[in-house]
Amino acid sequence: MTTKSSDKLSSQACEACHADAPKISDEELKTLIGLIPDWTAQVHNNVMMLEREYRFKNYKLSWAFANKVSELAESEGHHPAILLEWGKVKVTWWTHAIGGLHKNDFICAAKTDQLTA
Repeated sequence: MTTKSSDKLSSQACEACHADAPKISDEELKTLIGLIPDWTAQVHNNVMMLEREYRFKNYKLSWAFANKVSELAESEGHHPAILLEWGKVKVTWWTHAIGGLHKNDFICAAKTDQLTA
């Protein structure tokens, strides 16, 4: 069995994050984004975030996936923005407490990818 590079992230758990936790560095961003290649780093309102859009055959499948992401978020204690539409779900992870990206966001992005398997 081959191990995907995202498994390095998805096997980890989120750590409690506080307002003075460090944001990831540019070098860390390059390394971590390489482990989740379907995600993009986007800046919204001067805040770096991770985004990915998932496509589905209908609304019911999109809704079911959004519910799985919500359950993941609650179990990790880390909550994304989830935009549910007919045939697609956009998930955006970032760490509210620090106004940017933390390793937790990459861990949760990798775990989100596993929900489609």
